[in-house]
Amino acid sequence: MGVVFVPVRHHSPACAGEAEAVIRRLRPRHVLVEGPADFNDRIDELFLDHELPIAVYTGFHTADRLHASWAPLCEYSPEWVALNTGRACGAQLRFIDLPVWHPALFEETEAHDSEPAPADRRYARVRQHLAERFHTDDVDALWDHVFELPDFTAPEAAPDTASEAGADSLALRLDTWFTGLRGDTAADPADTAREAYMAEWIRAARAEAAQAKDAQGQSATGDDIVVVTGGFHMPALRRLIAEPAPQAEGELAWPEIPSPPADVDPPRSYLVPFSFRRLDSLAGYRSGMPSPAYYQRLFESGPRAAAEYLQIQVAARLRERHQAVSTPDLTAARVMAESLARLRGNPVPARVDVLDGLASALLKTALDAPLPWARRSSLAPATDPVVVEMVAALSGDRVGRLDPHTPLPPLWHDVEAQLQALHLSPGTHSLSLVDSDDLERSRLLHRLRILHIAQIDRVDGPLTALDPELTEVWELGERVLAGPSVIEASGFGPSVADASLAALSARLGEASAEAGPDLSRTAEVLFDAVPCGHAGLTDELLELVSRAIGTSADLQGLARMLETALGLWRNGGYLGAAGSVRLAGTARACVPRILWLAEAVRGDDGAEPAVRALAGVRDVVLTAGRLNHGAQEEQAASREAVLAVAHRLAASPAAPIRVRGAGLGLAWALGQAPEDPARMIRGAGLPQELGDFLSGLFALARDESLASPEVVRVVDQVVCGFDAQAFLIALPALREAFALFPPRERERIGRLAARLHGRDDPRAVALGADSGISPELRARAAAVQERARALLGAAGLLGEGEAGDGR
Repeated sequence: MGVVFVPVRHHSPACAGEAEAVIRRLRPRHVLVEGPADFNDRIDELFLDHELPIAVYTGFHTADRLHASWAPLCEYSPEWVALNTGRACGAQLRFIDLPVWHPALFEETEAHDSEPAPADRRYARVRQHLAERFHTDDVDALWDHVFELPDFTAPEAAPDTASEAGADSLALRLDTWFTGLRGDTAADPADTAREAYMAEWIRAARAEAAQAKDAQGQSATGDDIVVVTGGFHMPALRRLIAEPAPQAEGELAWPEIPSPPADVDPPRSYLVPFSFRRLDSLAGYRSGMPSPAYYQRLFESGPRAAAEYLQIQVAARLRERHQAVSTPDLTAARVMAESLARLRGNPVPARVDVLDGLASALLKTALDAPLPWARRSSLAPATDPVVVEMVAALSGDRVGRLDPHTPLPPLWHDVEAQLQALHLSPGTHSLSLVDSDDLERSRLLHRLRILHIAQIDRVDGPLTALDPELTEVWELGERVLAGPSVIEASGFGPSVADASLAALSARLGEASAEAGPDLSRTAEVLFDAVPCGHAGLTDELLELVSRAIGTSADLQGLARMLETALGLWRNGGYLGAAGSVRLAGTARACVPRILWLAEAVRGDDGAEPAVRALAGVRDVVLTAGRLNHGAQEEQAASREAVLAVAHRLAASPAAPIRVRGAGLGLAWALGQAPEDPARMIRGAGLPQELGDFLSGLFALARDESLASPEVVRVVDQVVCGFDAQAFLIALPALREAFALFPPRERERIGRLAARLHGRDDPRAVALGADSGISPELRARAAAVQERARALLGAAGLLGEGEAGDGR
């Protein structure tokens, strides 16, 4: 039985046309397509009344994370065309690739050495050689030049009217191209396993066709098998099916679908709506072609019409955004595109010819980076807005739609039922977290947020565990259940509760590396788990944290965990977390580790995390009575140990200046006021130190500092002693330090400072005012003015008494 290979590039109109031509000509018995074999018993779902693009989505989770895979299909995908044409011809249709949850595809690939396989190295080398040979910038321009344009040289030609000679020429070019790219080199373990499995399906189809012919004679369809796979696999598949089968071919049965590994929850595959934007390689889809809207038009009407469409779409999109695109600009772009096409040997303007023509006519300033279509990369953050709109116009805004009869996962129905039961309709919902019904609604919405369900946004509410806010505001869109996000989240589980718990557990697994948990990320999981109502995960998480705290060297993570645990313990009553013994134990366990690490901080980079962590230690000591449930001895010992460290930090010349200030503030906040705060502030009175010292002090003892007139007086004296240059050096850090006070307290400080200079006029108090001009700019302006006065005075251009001192 003949096996005919149609090697393809995914989402290539030329390959789609070739697949259709071959299947119509041969009317084969089997059409075998690269795709997940575990979807074969549901392949008829693809032929419902969908609007493309759609994708076969498979999601499954292991102990550490969710694994997700999409196999997109659009109208010009060769696989889609092959399936529909084969179905029309009466062929048997089968996907022949390994399921995406097979260990060869996710375990071995993740563990594979970073050194590329020989096949990958050859692929890159040959592709680079061809790009140089044809003088093209990237693989997309090269592909268009060799495959998408040559078979449409006649203006009247359409994709389904290519000549027999043209089809033969395209088949030869595809075969030569992919044979040259792969040769007989070995692929990586994942591709090797996939190719071995696909070869089993091809042998089985050949055996089945032979048996059917022996039993029935010539059938309505031919005896051939058409295999549509990525061209990279074609040379290896040819070799594999030419080798002797492990058993007599006539005895072969269809390959079995592998069973999922024991550590993989039952995988789930569903059709999901897709979009041209997600399909675009310039938006990050690595297996696709760029500019889906352009290739859709090329598939429908040929490259000449696609080029004209491209120009029209770019001009319309830019004009909608009030960009000036004149008729002369478009004429110049068209002339440039035609000229570039002739120069590059393209029979009609290719995609890059049109884009380069538009860029030459519409871009008025030099670019800092190459154009994205010249290097096949995603858009950089600072890309010119005109280029962004050009790429968006080529992506198109088409979004797929599933037939209403498409099977949907249990999670979809659970989300729909719960939203209805809790009366959560589209619109704005303000929820009181102390109301039991609203709390139930909040819990559901938090679980959906964890699953990244689209059209559900939390616009207000507690931002940290220390935030005592008791109201949340949510926005629910009209299309919560219309997009793919609910289906894609179904990989986590069949219900909202199970799926959100699995999603949080996966995040926890990612945060728990072999070197120890990332406490900052673990704290984020904890803060999300509590409002979701997952008490079991909270206990598991806190047990993990308790084991990790004693060995952690991450002050930032310890500070974040301490803030979260203490904040939930204080304010989480409405969530069922207030007074939790585990949370209290976690907060207490962080203290000795933070104190030990804080004394070891030396560089300025570690100063800010140390100050933040020491502030958490202060809060633990101040609430120790309740945290320890009345264990007075432990409370007293803890306070003594903390005070000892605070005094050592305040006096340590090796500690960063901000940490020294925090040490002073920690002791002060715990009731041991310094005997002479003025002396300690003067000791940090250098312009480059004063602001940082005060930041540490105010972060730990803001109220105590404000209650002491001595602090404002001595800071005023030190600052008044600065010359203009020293003041400019000190000013940014001073602003940061006093920004820790709220506006009313800043106004009070301003009045105290004004009185020190004999001025009690409210108009003289500007510390809390916002004039729109920064103090740094004012200070620099004053310095420039003084310098100018000094120069004018030195030149004798100022009257007596007008010259400045030059400071």
